[in-house]
Amino acid sequence: MDSKVGFIGCGNMAQAIIKGMVKAKVVPNENIIVSNPSNEKLEKISKECGVLTTNDNKQVALKADIIVLSVKPNKYEKVISEIKDLVQQSVIIVAIAAGVSIEKTRIMFKNSNIRVVRAMPNTPALVGEAMTAISPCEEIDKGELKNVTEIFESFGKCEVVDEALMNAVTGVSGSSPAYVYMFVEAMADAAVLNGMTREKAYKFAAQSVLGAAKMILETGEHPGKLKDDVCSPSGTTIEAVYALEKSGFRASVIAAVDACIKKSKLMSSK
Repeated sequence: MDSKVGFIGCGNMAQAIIKGMVKAKVVPNENIIVSNPSNEKLEKISKECGVLTTNDNKQVALKADIIVLSVKPNKYEKVISEIKDLVQQSVIIVAIAAGVSIEKTRIMFKNSNIRVVRAMPNTPALVGEAMTAISPCEEIDKGELKNVTEIFESFGKCEVVDEALMNAVTGVSGSSPAYVYMFVEAMADAAVLNGMTREKAYKFAAQSVLGAAKMILETGEHPGKLKDDVCSPSGTTIEAVYALEKSGFRASVIAAVDACIKKSKLMSSK
């Protein structure tokens, strides 16, 4: 990709994206510019990735062809007010804050034609295993969408979705690492209860979740089929599945994801 990519904000997510891009050689290091108020994070990312850094958001606006707004949602309006008069019409704005729609971003820019891609990565970006959903505005062409997709595929998987599904994305991937951590912790607790050390319990539980997820992605099999393959007649696994069903495991998960989506819709409407 020949584009220059700029990041306003250098928090954990921005650093994860930058490291993914550099590792995958999506763009040359010197074509990435990052701004942040303090120098500590800038010095760290410059040392690790060899990218350009600045304390001035306006420098990013002036130099970048793709600008990733990697600040908290409550900082968007302030940051956009600084750069809105400097952003050329050809620039692509990538908004990664939860609840900030394409329309809201355009309103803050006071420009209904500003070219926006809304994106939602999740925290496994920090280990190169993010799941990201992106929604482009109508003005983004196929080549430009391919460039943005390459950025997010450099540190995980990426899918293009209709913006109307972004709240569902929040429930099924944006917030779901927290549910998985609770599941791993609970499995480990049971192993500790039965004599295993805490360290080993976490390793066994986490690797099992990782492997099971990889089986779904790489085999393309239905999760129910993979579950059936593990359940021998009168065996230990079907006994565990029965206990989960008795306690409403699947219903609890569905309720949790649905509650998350409803909360996301409420936040998005404000």
